[in-house]
Order: sequence, then C-alpha cells, then structure tokens
Amino acid sequence: MKALRALILAGGALLAAGCMTTPPEEDPVQIKLNDLDNRLTRVEKVVSNQSLLQLSNDLEAMRAEIKSMRNDVDQINNAVEASRKQQRDLYADLDTRMKVLEARGGITPGTSSGLSAPAGAAPATVAPAETANSGAEAAANAAPGTDKGDYQAAFALLKNSRYEESIAAFRKFLGTYPQSPLAENAQYWLGEAYYVTKAYPDALQSFHLVSEKYPQSRKLADALLKTGFCYYEMKQWDKAREVLTQVAEQYPDASAGRLARQRLDKMSSEKH
Repeated sequence: MKALRALILAGGALLAAGCMTTPPEEDPVQIKLNDLDNRLTRVEKVVSNQSLLQLSNDLEAMRAEIKSMRNDVDQINNAVEASRKQQRDLYADLDTRMKVLEARGGITPGTSSGLSAPAGAAPATVAPAETANSGAEAAANAAPGTDKGDYQAAFALLKNSRYEESIAAFRKFLGTYPQSPLAENAQYWLGEAYYVTKAYPDALQSFHLVSEKYPQSRKLADALLKTGFCYYEMKQWDKAREVLTQVAEQYPDASAGRLARQRLDKMSSEKH
C-alpha cells in the first residue's frame, strides 16, 4: 500500500509539473490524485478493520476454548472428590458397624450393631458393660468347628480387612451351617465383604439372598439399601432408584431410609 501510494504521488508530481498554469482546485490531474488518495485511504482502513476483526475472533475462540477446558477440569475434580467421599463414607460405615459389634460381643442377636436376630426371636436389649465384655470373651473363646466359632473367625477376618479370606470363610460357613441362627448374619456380611472389594455383582446376589431367604431379618432394611447401592455402582440407575425409593418409603426413620434419601439426592444432582 505504501509503495502504491508513493508511485501515485510521484506520477502525480510529474504530471502536475506540466500543468503549473492551472489552479490546483481545477486541475483534473490533481483532482484525480486526490480521489485516488481518498480511495487508497479507505482501502487501508478496510484492511486494517478486517485484521482487527480476525484478531478479535481469534481471541474469542481462545476464550471459549479455555472456558471449556476449565469446565472439563471442574467436572473431573468433582468426580474425583465424589469418589473419595464415597469411599470415606463406605469405610466409615463399615468401621462404625465393626466397633459396635466389638462392644457388644460380635454376634449378639437383635442389636443395632448390624447383626440380625434369628427369625421369631425376641429383640435383645443393650447389656451393661460387664455383660457385654463377658459376651465378647465368650464369642472370642467359641470352639472352632462350631457354627459360633466359625462365624466369629470369619467375622474377625472381615474386621481385620482380610476381605478375600473373610469371603471364603463366610461362604464355607453358609455351606456348612445353612440352618444356623447365624446364617442370615453370615449372608449379609458376605455381601458387605464383596461390596467393599467392589465385587458388586457378587455383593448384589448376596444381599438379594438376605431378602429372599430371610424376609423377617432385622438386617432386611440394610440389605435392601446395599442392593440399591450395588445397582448404583453398576450404573443401573432405574433399578437403583426403584430400590432406594422403596427403602426410603418403608424405613423413613431408620438410618437405612436416611442413607437411601441421600443417595437419591446424589443421583438427582448427577442427573441419573
């Protein structure tokens, strides 16, 4: 553009030299030069504006891309934090159950520890500290080769986070003592052992058996809750919502009902 302008001006100067007698405002050559100069100025402005427009468009595209990347990072961070919270809640829940069981002897039927009473048995009351300690000693000293002793051994493995060994022990217990009053407890804790190792299909089957074989179990609400949790982990959202809604409606005042409502709220926020 600058070279063109210089060339036009140089040519105009030569032409103007031969027309010195004509007033500038009437000189057709000068008029033509002025017109060319104006047009050239307009072209320069258009080119300049187009460059600025392209630059502006590039900047907007970069801003949009950065915003999209930030959204992706936020989603990843949220997913990681949700996974960490879920694991913390899972282990906290299991740890609380274990501590209550330890305090009450581990296999006392009908307590709120998470062990269920045999079908038709009257709910047990909370014993004084001395009685609870005596029960713990009796459970710990249960003879191997009996249902009580083998159950306690399997439960001790679970309590000590030896999950695979605990699974094998509970499975053996259920095969050896299918009619034991502790069988429904063993079935439930087998499901918990599977669940904590993320073997969700196996855990689901075990919790199903609690509901099917022991419909009067005091662990029925917890077994149904964990059934819904298994469906959730397996991304079977409709089944998870159905079971968790059932638990929330049937056990509104129990901890199982409260946890079911929390998971339903989580599913809603996740748009499942």
